[in-house]
Amino acid sequence: MTKGDKIEYINEDNSIDDKIKRIKKKLKACEKERAEYLAGWQRAKADLINYKKEEEKKISDYYKFANEGLILEILPVLDSFELALNHDKNEGVQQLYNQLKNILKNQGLEEIKAVGQPFNPELHESVESVKSDKKPGTVVEEVQKGYKLHGKVIRPSRVKISK
Repeated sequence: MTKGDKIEYINEDNSIDDKIKRIKKKLKACEKERAEYLAGWQRAKADLINYKKEEEKKISDYYKFANEGLILEILPVLDSFELALNHDKNEGVQQLYNQLKNILKNQGLEEIKAVGQPFNPELHESVESVKSDKKPGTVVEEVQKGYKLHGKVIRPSRVKISK
């Protein structure tokens, strides 16, 4: 026997069955504690994964809509081009208008279709109700075009609807 060995004294009152019961009880407590720790770590890992996904979406949305202010400032220029083309069919103006529309389309801008559509307060802003042979609540005239940027309405269509 070496100096580091421990001597275990056996008490005659403690039977082997009692020792097995105590060891099993300790084992169950350890297994329960292990399960609690594992569940906690799994929740923390899932929370971290969800947080990363949310942050990636926020960054993605930031890049998508970073040009929104600039595009909103350009929309009146686009409206002016449309007015000029309605007044005078100049080929040069038409080409400039088409180039500007293509640039804005490539940046995610799309027109909101209004005339003939049922009025939708998420897409349209009613400026007047007029008598018409169309079904009530139908857009009969577009006063100002509306636009979406990557699916988000940045300017609703200003419309006249039928009574």
